[in-house]
Amino acid sequence: MTSADYRDYLIPADSPRLAEARGLDPWTYAKPIRATERARGLIALWQDLYRQPFRGITTDGTVLEGRYALADEGFDVRAATAAARGLLDTMTEGETARARYPIDAGQWRDWYNPEWPMNDHGIRLDQVDARVRDAVAALMRACLSDDGYVKTERVRSANLFLGELYDLRTIMNDWSYHFLLFGEPGETEPWGWNLYGHHLAVNCFVRGGQIVLSPTFLGAEPTTIDRGDGEEFELFRREALTGIELMLSLPRDQRERAQTYRRMRDPAMPADRWHFADERQLAGAYRDNRIIPYEGVNARTLTGAQQERLREVVASFLDLLPRRSFQARIRQVEAAMDDTWFGWIGPTDGVSPFYYRVQSPVILVEFDNHTGVWLTNSEPARFHVHTIVRTPNGNDYGKDLLRQHYAAAGHPH
Repeated sequence: MTSADYRDYLIPADSPRLAEARGLDPWTYAKPIRATERARGLIALWQDLYRQPFRGITTDGTVLEGRYALADEGFDVRAATAAARGLLDTMTEGETARARYPIDAGQWRDWYNPEWPMNDHGIRLDQVDARVRDAVAALMRACLSDDGYVKTERVRSANLFLGELYDLRTIMNDWSYHFLLFGEPGETEPWGWNLYGHHLAVNCFVRGGQIVLSPTFLGAEPTTIDRGDGEEFELFRREALTGIELMLSLPRDQRERAQTYRRMRDPAMPADRWHFADERQLAGAYRDNRIIPYEGVNARTLTGAQQERLREVVASFLDLLPRRSFQARIRQVEAAMDDTWFGWIGPTDGVSPFYYRVQSPVILVEFDNHTGVWLTNSEPARFHVHTIVRTPNGNDYGKDLLRQHYAAAGHPH
């Protein structure tokens, strides 16, 4: 049984893996990794998926139309626009040229979550002036809720903590991320940005008083940050506890329907149900067009109290959104409650590692406990978490809203 203390699984300080990486810049560090057979296969798979035209996540390959509408949902576009323009004023000419892309650029979809660079899009934030990083942080604050910004800040802090544990801060730090700006920041025309790297990817599409924050990928290994200097926090506790509470609230027959597999890597799983990079998660990087059938228990069969618990599960993933945008998104989720499904993999004792997914025509969230990458546990552990948010049926990256915007404007695009 895996210990609950991540420190029992630290890589020895004199390990060749650590010694050979210390002091390297990210690109030099990545070179031998990219040459391995496993990495070449992963890159080939992900790039093949990236080249496919965007359709969106569906349950059967058919996009359900009419799920999203242009609206003023109360997002403070003035503050966001001012922050974006302030960022542009801060960057050098060369940084601006590298960071900017058209609103419909394919690079939206080329985000990743390993610690080794897989592309050179945008600007790398640990290689620019602190003033640029501060301006990026200001833009994130303008587009996220206060709690949401703190959450992303803590994910970045967890990445730095991992770099501190192993003296690999040139590879893993609080700004080792790509940043891209799409379109022309303004109060009426669509624009947006993304930031991505190890355990963090945020895609933010803006159109007037409406935003889309998806896909988002947030993770941490370990999830408990205890530097010993008074700073201590635990990431993804709310997502874990709301999922456990919902699962344990189900009567036995519903719990058995929700539990699609008893073991985290179950012999009954089909070959494509587990992948070394994503483990049980189905909607990770480059999986923009994946067909993901519903599984588990239908929310229609839940009691009102259980449906409220399900709502709280989803809310724990959507807390990046500012208040009025969050309220609009929750209304979407609630309107599709009868067509919402909850599925679980792994033990249901509330202590062991687990996976769950909530999925409907308008939302898909996944929570997964993973095996060690920078820790040595060979089985999934509660101290390594990956979370994902998707907007199925074509509105990841705000693409359906962008299509509607073009149509409303008579744009031939």
